[in-house]
Amino acid sequence: MTQRDLKLRSKEFAHRCVKLAISLPRNTLGYHIEKQLIRCGTSVAANYRAASLGQTKKSFVSKLSIVIEEADESNFWIEFLMDENMLPIEKCKSLLKESAELTSIFIASRITAEKSVNR
Repeated sequence: MTQRDLKLRSKEFAHRCVKLAISLPRNTLGYHIEKQLIRCGTSVAANYRAASLGQTKKSFVSKLSIVIEEADESNFWIEFLMDENMLPIEKCKSLLKESAELTSIFIASRITAEKSVNR
C-alpha cells in the first residue's frame, strides 16, 4: 500500500468515524463518545499526513507512533459503544475492523522505518 493510498484510506476512516459518532444517541454518554471518536478518528488522518511530511526517519517514526495511538483509541471507543449497545452491532463492525487493520498497518510501517533508522 502506498503512502497516497494510506492518506486516502485514513481520510475515509476519519469521515466514517464522524458519521458513526454523530449517529450516537443524544445523551451524556453519547455526547462523550461522539467527541472522543471524532477527535481520535480524525487525528489518524491528520497525523498520518504530518508523518508523511516528516523531514527525517526519526520524525516519521515519532509521528507514526501518534497515528498508532489514535487508531487504537478509535478502536477502543468503537468497541466501547458496541459494549454499551449504543448502536446496532452491524453498523459498527466494519469500522471496528478498519480501525484494527489501520493500527496493524501503521505498526508494521513503524517497525520498517525503525529498522532503517537503526542501520
